[in-house]
Amino acid sequence: MKRIGFIGAYDKTDMLLNIAKILTVMKYKVLVVDSTINQKAKYVVPSINPTISYITSFEDIDVAVGFDSIDDIKHYMGITTDLPYDIALVDTDVPNKIQGFNLDMADKNYFVTSFDIYSLRKGIEILSRIEVPINLTKILFAKEVLKEEDDYLNFLAVGYKIVWDNEKIYFPIENGDLSVISENQRVQKIKFKKLSIQYKDNLSYITQQILNHDNDSKVRKAIKIIERGV
Repeated sequence: MKRIGFIGAYDKTDMLLNIAKILTVMKYKVLVVDSTINQKAKYVVPSINPTISYITSFEDIDVAVGFDSIDDIKHYMGITTDLPYDIALVDTDVPNKIQGFNLDMADKNYFVTSFDIYSLRKGIEILSRIEVPINLTKILFAKEVLKEEDDYLNFLAVGYKIVWDNEKIYFPIENGDLSVISENQRVQKIKFKKLSIQYKDNLSYITQQILNHDNDSKVRKAIKIIERGV
């Protein structure tokens, strides 16, 4: 099972669900793990009688909420072998959960932030408590990312056990995308049709990275299927 970490204080739930939807359309079995403080998935993913920790299914995606580690999920499922998934997308903003899910050994890790003071400083606080070296690719949410802002992020992380990848992935914050995401939450569906081209291109690129760029055309085909609502 591939493990992909998404670390940071910025809200990542909808992005992860969108990526997971692409992967499930491609016939991968996917687990999204919400191991954040606020546990947003508990509120936007429909569930019957949620408990402190549980796994529910949404749009062919399994969503785990309230677990501290992979072993906790195995115990919940009553198994001792590997989890029955092809890919686990782990969302966390808690330093000890990075250890609990062994994200230092993950197939790939992303640091997700915007440049508002809370997301940036809280994100850096999380990075400061990572105890072993970890490679991170930046996912930056902003209308416009200035070189000075990225330099400031790098400066804040100096001395921490972080190895930044050279590439960066930019999600422009557009009102249209935010409106689509809000509507998807309201109707409890994952729809791509009205998302901006750049937003969908970034979802495609991250998905391709997760799959080691082996399925570029299949990823784009899956996105078109979701756009059509098939």
